[in-house]
Amino acid sequence: MLGFNRGQKRARILKDPYYRLQSLEEVAIAAELGIILDVNRASIDDWLRLPGLSIHQARTLVELTTMGVQFLCLEDIAAALSVPVARLRPLEPILGFYFYDHDSVESPQRCNPNLAPLQDLSQLPLVDGALAERIVQERLRGGNYRNLADFQRRLGLKGDQVAQLMHYLQWI
Repeated sequence: MLGFNRGQKRARILKDPYYRLQSLEEVAIAAELGIILDVNRASIDDWLRLPGLSIHQARTLVELTTMGVQFLCLEDIAAALSVPVARLRPLEPILGFYFYDHDSVESPQRCNPNLAPLQDLSQLPLVDGALAERIVQERLRGGNYRNLADFQRRLGLKGDQVAQLMHYLQWI
């Protein structure tokens, strides 16, 4: 945001929740505004809001959290990306390191219906053996599910079923 003063940058960051921070000054402004990126629940788009992170790095971090890795500190992120901690230190004011118990009802175990084997799908709440089999068969027949809406359409699921299932599915 060349040519913008601090007040204009602040207003722009406040106005757009998806704004991609362009500089460390904007990171500092975001921290002042109370913006926090939950590192253990961040999406690829969330990570890409940070200056200096590549799409490859964002995908790596999301893939790791999807597979159950929990980041507890800045050093964990640095190790996962194979970068020096000092490179990430300026981002620390807006990074939140929260622990989630994967066995908790509030933090359900999620799986990708494009990758999960039949056994994993059938362990999800609300998915019986017959539905798990349909998910796999439709995936083999029609290819990967593009998103939740495609999943619902192809399997002929009712809205209330999808509303409950969506908390257990991820598309990464």
